[in-house]
Amino acid sequence: MRAVLQRVSEASVTVDDNITGEIKQGLLILFCAEHGDNDDQAAYFARKISKMRIFTDEDGKMNRSVIDVNGSVLAVSQFTLAANWKKGNRPGFSGAANPSEGERLYEFFCNALQNEGLSVEKGVFGAHMDVKLRNDGPVTIVMDSKDSA
Repeated sequence: MRAVLQRVSEASVTVDDNITGEIKQGLLILFCAEHGDNDDQAAYFARKISKMRIFTDEDGKMNRSVIDVNGSVLAVSQFTLAANWKKGNRPGFSGAANPSEGERLYEFFCNALQNEGLSVEKGVFGAHMDVKLRNDGPVTIVMDSKDSA
């Protein structure tokens, strides 16, 4: 499982000229389920993300979570985070979960974020999406379940 968190002042996702998700201050999360990923990992990611202190306090230090700043989340499925780019010039994506399992884990992850108390907007799984963001900082965190203990 992989996720890329971007602290944003605003973000939106559009599909076929329709905005499907839009937030102000918060996190844009690009999410990818890989073969062998499970609900426990998705729930763990949601817990960590909800408590991760990457927003600044009054002293300019990163001491606040997205919950602490009353921020929202825009979660976007992105199977390309599973890219195998080491051989050749065209990345392969065979490490990504199959579409039905990927969608199930994406929805589970979004629900787990909501269960942590976050307001969650979403993209459309499997759709071609136009994602816009204003990165705040910039602050970008890469999470990979292979790195978690």
